[in-house]
Amino acid sequence: MLLNALFLDPAASGGPETYLRGLAPALHVARPDTQLTIATTRAGAAALREDGWDAWAAIRELPCDEGQRGRRQLAEQILLPALARRAKADVVHSLASVAPIRVPGIAHAITLHDVTFFRIKTFGAVTTWGMQQVVSRAARHADALIAVTAAARDEIVEELGLPEERFSVVHHGATRPTPVAPAPEQEVRERYGIKDRRVVLCVASKRPHKNQALLVRAAAEFGEDVVIVLAGHPEPYDAELRALAGDLGVREKIRFADYVPDPDLEALWGIAGVAAFPTRAEGFGMPVLEALSRGVPVACSDLPVLREVSGGLARTFDPDDAPGAAAAISEALRGGGVTAVEGPAWAARFTWEAAAQGTWEAYERALRCTSG
Repeated sequence: MLLNALFLDPAASGGPETYLRGLAPALHVARPDTQLTIATTRAGAAALREDGWDAWAAIRELPCDEGQRGRRQLAEQILLPALARRAKADVVHSLASVAPIRVPGIAHAITLHDVTFFRIKTFGAVTTWGMQQVVSRAARHADALIAVTAAARDEIVEELGLPEERFSVVHHGATRPTPVAPAPEQEVRERYGIKDRRVVLCVASKRPHKNQALLVRAAAEFGEDVVIVLAGHPEPYDAELRALAGDLGVREKIRFADYVPDPDLEALWGIAGVAAFPTRAEGFGMPVLEALSRGVPVACSDLPVLREVSGGLARTFDPDDAPGAAAAISEALRGGGVTAVEGPAWAARFTWEAAAQGTWEAYERALRCTSG
């Protein structure tokens, strides 16, 4: 079994990294006698070895790092299939949509998280075109396809014209792969300039489709006792958000936290009065489930995928309606949302053990395709 983790840029990979760190250990626990090989970037290999993953998996680094477009293409399309043959892998599983177009002689499963970049400008034009070509062609040649929600599957089927029956729907787990102790609350409040204010927390990389601009526009609707914390990797969209906050005169109501270490993020979850997600598109929406698992009320865009993941426990709004978002967030802050019992009970239905089981079943399906 070889996992393709050539997307891994430690602490900046976002959802795909959470997926890897939740799924891979669960795959190993479910079938400890199966040799698991993880092919990743140089930085990714160093991080996984530092975390002790080489005690139960073979970590193989290929000569590329995230952001090196040409090197990654070479590694993914040529070097990775060659590594799979040398490792005598029965199945290659590409975890993050982008994948080798062909893996001759070896069963190939691909997790297609979403088709956001087919529909919304998220990356540059050249990167977008290249990803669209690779993803669509690799998906057509794959032996098994995994979608992380039924809503994402439906969008992928519509966009790529793939048969629905080729997909397995396998939800993520709700819990963090490794429990993290929160940093002291008062230190975190001081570090991020929160003081004694109520917190609206948004956890997402700063990309246009994550739509944090809606929260910036909604900020004027809140009193001085509320602060919006935007926690997430700062990409070019971050500069637009900062400029917008300045233009609207709400800079003091926004905290651009950028990358937040895990102990600080855990403390922010504990402080948060509501978690807000104004995204325009998602494959899963992991932060919604993370919030619910902690009993934090959620206000989010009214999207099929977030309704599926939240179980209807979130207050919803139109992702183009700033006053509507402010109203939903305010209602959640007043206690008009998920309770401390409902959220964790719903989130407990999502486990990495179940994800591993569904993924092994997809591998078996891929093997049947290659043997048949």
